[in-house]
Amino acid sequence: MTECVQVYTATESREAAVKLAKGATEARLAAGAQVVGPVTSVFWHLGEFGEGEEWQVIFKTTTARYSALEAHLLERHPWKNPEINAVPIVAGSAAGLEWIARSVAE
Repeated sequence: MTECVQVYTATESREAAVKLAKGATEARLAAGAQVVGPVTSVFWHLGEFGEGEEWQVIFKTTTARYSALEAHLLERHPWKNPEINAVPIVAGSAAGLEWIARSVAE
């Protein structure tokens, strides 16, 4: 079975998050994406402690398509140095995992 991952990033607005979600899904780099928010983030950035409101975007893709999705997000993300993380899906329904693989197949 194809290895699947969930890829996470965040933006400063719902509109920016939806734009990233639509772009990646339309390009078939992700089978789908969910926009969650607003969420409160507490963080260290450039040596300073901060807190802010963000919108999280969760993409579903395969490990084979991850690098293309990451490049797509880096090119279109409103932040200069966004956090983009992939987390393996270690278990899931066969139909759901097959949908992800089928949706992003090249």
